[in-house]
Amino acid sequence: MAGNSRRHGAIRKPGTKKGAVVGSGGQRRRALEGKGPTPPAEMRPGHPANKRANAAAKDAKNGAKNGRPTARVAGKNRRRGDDDGPETVFGRNPVVECLRAGVPATALYVAQATNADERVAEAVRLAAEAGISILEVPKVDLDRMATGALHQGLALAVPPYEYAHPDELLEIAQDSDRPPLIVALDGVTDPRNLGAVVRSATAFGAHGVLLPQRRSAGMTAVAWRTSAGTAARIPVARATNLTRTLREYATAGLMLAGLDADGRVTLDEFTLAADPLAIVVGSEGRGLSRLVRDTCDVTVSIPMIGPAESLNASVAAGVLLAEVARQRRHTRRR
Repeated sequence: MAGNSRRHGAIRKPGTKKGAVVGSGGQRRRALEGKGPTPPAEMRPGHPANKRANAAAKDAKNGAKNGRPTARVAGKNRRRGDDDGPETVFGRNPVVECLRAGVPATALYVAQATNADERVAEAVRLAAEAGISILEVPKVDLDRMATGALHQGLALAVPPYEYAHPDELLEIAQDSDRPPLIVALDGVTDPRNLGAVVRSATAFGAHGVLLPQRRSAGMTAVAWRTSAGTAARIPVARATNLTRTLREYATAGLMLAGLDADGRVTLDEFTLAADPLAIVVGSEGRGLSRLVRDTCDVTVSIPMIGPAESLNASVAAGVLLAEVARQRRHTRRR
């Protein structure tokens, strides 16, 4: 029974040669020593983050070797975390449209045994002319990449867009031979609207486009495509705090004009076009936020005679930019 020292085997006979049962007990201390802190995921061989980092480094090296442009010229004060992640565009028409618009890309994926048509042929030709790697992959690999999206045998890998710093926009504008003109977007969430604003800003001589870090569309492949390639000709910056950045612009001498349906002046009464200027465009639904509206020196409304109550954000921005360009041309002629 338990606790009975007289039971067989309960007490080892004296003189036995067998010693204490050997455990680790520190006798194999070296084998138990740690190997130091765990390295970052990017430095661990075989880790997905390590594979992505190696692929990005290889793409950057190949791009520099072939003279291929990156997503944007990086701002000299660009901060870590200011970029969007990479994306992949699927489908024959979207891929061809991106390549026609000059969207920076690192690779074109073509599924094996794809039924080639004129769109596939054009995609391959445009990618070859732009120096983009063309990779023929099994269809199952594209299925895995698309995760259910319709890819039609084509996919285009687009690297993260590299944003400029807000201070860089101001420096570019001040160094120009024209009065500074910057377009700021307050909560525009549709990338097509963003691309259209970038296109109008380039067409009417703006020095840059400013976006808030949060609650705003980014320069995705859709925005780049809508800009019709003009995103390669104008810097786009992101501000951690849009209101604070606009106040810094005002301190530097820029007048702030916000587009608002209930603006204090109409487009016909707008007289600040010849001054250093930042045009602020509100979101598609609610317009300018309260803090941004209070920061503006003037709010401008666009008079309309039709039944429509408001204009699309990108259309309104284009109208005001066109008026600014017209007034500036008239001022130079005097």
